[in-house]
Amino acid sequence: MSASTAVLERDLGRLEGLWADGLSQSYRSYLEAVDDHPKDRQEKLALAAALVEVGLHLQGLGQRAAPPARLLMGDLCLARSSRILTDAASRAIQIAFARAVEELSGAAAAHTESPSVRDLLIKALRAK
Repeated sequence: MSASTAVLERDLGRLEGLWADGLSQSYRSYLEAVDDHPKDRQEKLALAAALVEVGLHLQGLGQRAAPPARLLMGDLCLARSSRILTDAASRAIQIAFARAVEELSGAAAAHTESPSVRDLLIKALRAK
């Protein structure tokens, strides 16, 4: 087992089903956006971003409320992402992620169009 596999397995506990349902694809796409970060943090940052994206999707942000089980899975994704960011991200990135989620939540609450989740999270990953 490689170090990266161990990191992913530890952080994905109880979220295995999501990996096959798109989390892995989202994770791989964010790996490209973190190549300017220290090598030992790239996988964690990519996973944190993927978890936020999937978590917001599960919650149905801006749409009709998701069923309770999906809401809880979305909450779990966001909580895991928060924990990963606390361990692996700079304070600027942590704040940028929080602001991205706030912006998306505010737009959903106001029933206005919001920027793409991916665009906001990639911007957050570049925060200095």
